[in-house]
Amino acid sequence: MTAVVFWVLVLLATVTGLLTAWALGANSNSPPFAPAIGANAISTMRAAFLIGLLAALGALTQGGSISETVGSGLINGVAFSSLAATAGLLTATAFMAFGVYTGYPVPAAFATTGAMVGVGLALGGTPAFETYRRIATFWVLVPPVSGGLAYLTATILRRDDIPETVGVPVLAALVGGIVANVQLGVIPAPPGEEQSSLARFLSGFVDTPAVAGVELGVVVVSVLAAAASFQFIRRRTQASVEGGVRTFLVALGSIVAFSSGGSQVGLATGPLENLYRVELGLPGIVLLAIGATGILAGAWMGAPRLLQATSREYAQLGIRRSIAALVPGFVIAQLAITLGIPISFNNIIISGVIGGGLAGGSAGVSRRKIGVTLAFWIITLVTSVAVGFGVYRALAAVLGG
Repeated sequence: MTAVVFWVLVLLATVTGLLTAWALGANSNSPPFAPAIGANAISTMRAAFLIGLLAALGALTQGGSISETVGSGLINGVAFSSLAATAGLLTATAFMAFGVYTGYPVPAAFATTGAMVGVGLALGGTPAFETYRRIATFWVLVPPVSGGLAYLTATILRRDDIPETVGVPVLAALVGGIVANVQLGVIPAPPGEEQSSLARFLSGFVDTPAVAGVELGVVVVSVLAAAASFQFIRRRTQASVEGGVRTFLVALGSIVAFSSGGSQVGLATGPLENLYRVELGLPGIVLLAIGATGILAGAWMGAPRLLQATSREYAQLGIRRSIAALVPGFVIAQLAITLGIPISFNNIIISGVIGGGLAGGSAGVSRRKIGVTLAFWIITLVTSVAVGFGVYRALAAVLGG
């Protein structure tokens, strides 16, 4: 391959990665605010603006782990070249763009994972069955876990014997404690580590013992963060129950949008990992910045349409059930980032929306829409493998890659 062809392919792969990130910003990063819009807690355009900013920040600070999984963990024995990355990203982007313009949520993780597996097989690689097992287990568990937690949370919030001035602040405390332990690349980390959490960083200023392998200082900071979150939302709910609940709903959607950026950017940058970090020798932050830029543009340009589709069509939720849909979304997103597992936010949030909707009876939930969505997820995963395989073989035949 001549130098000219190589750099043309680098440019093509980069542009394709940007387009994929754009589709992610418009498609998979939209659902975190869908429940808030459905509950009339925030306008569609304002939600799209916030999604872009928050998801881009999440991409820069949390995107590395899943990017590595997509870039090197799906296929054994081969490395993705610039042509292979382009083929995989073109395939995934086509699926996601279809979702944006039809209004049906397309699982980006399914499309990208399937496409890169297909490309890897076309390169002559062997399946990474252990990785598939971990990913498949996580994916299968997401709908029942997300829906179940949302159903439980919504049921509790609807109980007459638990006042909202207590129930909602308790949920805020749970979220605040988890936020304190979220791993971020911008927080100074111990030697040999790339990320750290706010709780771990602050606890480092004071020498504290470890109990059963858990640092006491981290526990103390986490409890303080939970207490501060509880007190803030409790004061808001005491002043106005509806106002306090809406505040928590928007804050929770913001946190989930941030988390979604950390997960979804890896679907756009993962195929480029070998090209940028090995062949070009560039630091990972450059690749994440490219992905974050695409996500920002996609959210601002394409998110409003899908936001309306997911918030209005799946279930007409009230504020309490909307909160119930977002809580498991945040927890599952951070778990996926920690484990380095590519995940579809459509899967998480829609499952939560359904679970929250069922807590108030099944009348507000369209069973036909649920069935169509599940079928579409499976079709996406299977067909993306075949299409990715075919696209790479076609490009290689034409370009000699």
